[in-house]
Amino acid sequence: MAARRDYEASPVSDSLGLRDVIQGLSGDLQGLREGKVSPQDALARAALAKQIFNGVRLYIQAIATLEGRARPLGGAPQIEGQE
Repeated sequence: MAARRDYEASPVSDSLGLRDVIQGLSGDLQGLREGKVSPQDALARAALAKQIFNGVRLYIQAIATLEGRARPLGGAPQIEGQE
């Protein structure tokens, strides 16, 4: 059985910088409310964030698929022609 990733010790959100994206969205919302960010800019930034999160979803699915199919290496490496 393949070793599972320890998401508590090393969250994938940290390696992908999601905290910064979320803080940026929060700042954009506050800026929109204060009139510092136009509605068009806020919509564009939200659309970009949506694509980032979509990419994160694909990344996490790919990692889960690869980890699910991974097999542990056992013993010495096999040499072609030898069993």
